[in-house]
Amino acid sequence: MDGARSPSGNNNRGVALGPPPLARTTEQSLDDSIARTRQVTVTKIICGIDVSSRSLQARIGGDGPERSFLNTTAGIAELAVFCRQHQVELVAMEATGGYEKQPFLQLWSHGLPAAILNPRSVRRFAEAMGVLEKTDRLDAGVIAWFAAVKRCHPGPPPSSQQEHLQALVTRLRQLTDLQTAQRNQRLLVTDAQVLDSFTAVLAMLASQIRVLETAIAQLIAADPLWQQLDQTFRSIKGVADRTVARLMAEMPEIGTLSNKAISKLAGLAPLARDSGNHQGKRPVRGGRSGVRGILFVVASVVRRHNSDFAAFDQRLNTAGKPKKVIRVALAHKLLVRLNAKAREVRTQFPQVAPCTLAS
Repeated sequence: MDGARSPSGNNNRGVALGPPPLARTTEQSLDDSIARTRQVTVTKIICGIDVSSRSLQARIGGDGPERSFLNTTAGIAELAVFCRQHQVELVAMEATGGYEKQPFLQLWSHGLPAAILNPRSVRRFAEAMGVLEKTDRLDAGVIAWFAAVKRCHPGPPPSSQQEHLQALVTRLRQLTDLQTAQRNQRLLVTDAQVLDSFTAVLAMLASQIRVLETAIAQLIAADPLWQQLDQTFRSIKGVADRTVARLMAEMPEIGTLSNKAISKLAGLAPLARDSGNHQGKRPVRGGRSGVRGILFVVASVVRRHNSDFAAFDQRLNTAGKPKKVIRVALAHKLLVRLNAKAREVRTQFPQVAPCTLAS
């Protein structure tokens, strides 16, 4: 601001900025220099990766060196060498329907910190910055640019037990959805042979579901932290085994974050939409839709069995709140309760590092 001038070019120091500063001593100048040096943020060297099923387009920074690799074990190893040659400190990639999983895990095994980003956030960032074109090369640069501006941090991969639990829970959900679909389709069928086919398929699905439920229960029982969380969550009447498994698999951060942070992670935190004198409705959006969906269902069950939830629901109804608002509020209340209970349990296991999943 020392050289601030008016639009006409005249120096306005005496008018707008006050009198010139007094002469400073050498020691004072040295102290200021050290203070400014400490405020300097060292820019990380970031490699952006545009992931597809077959290839990995890599770019150093927004417009640095670039190269394409195969999305295979050998190709990822070459990518690791490329990153080390350019002294990369963070590898950033978008979530791409699962195709990012292998490079993410393998880069970590090569000692390269990596982070998985939300593709919607990256795309909106690109549009805000005027980058409307979309190619693999441009996307890789935008990913690195976004990670630098956002100051993204690496997210360590989950443990093998966490990955196993996620896989089992995901498969159980898929088979349960398939079972529901088959039952609904059978209601419209009268042909005897086709009905026999439905019966066979449903029997097979029921058998597979029982196997998965047993495996999940054994996995949770084998881990002291998970076993204690399981018992604590079930102390809320209406919270059953599948809810516990989904929470542990899809939200392992529960109990390690504040109530506000965990609500935002699940997409249950009301977002302000105010401008000037206008106060808009506060919607919920984003977050982990799977967790949010099961909390909606379970919260309605918990309300029927817990007096404080029932009283809360009654107060909102009396106040004339819309049904959707009440539904969100009950799910939010349940998540906060679960988070508080998980926090108490984790104090008994301080040596266990929390797992963080990409969102």
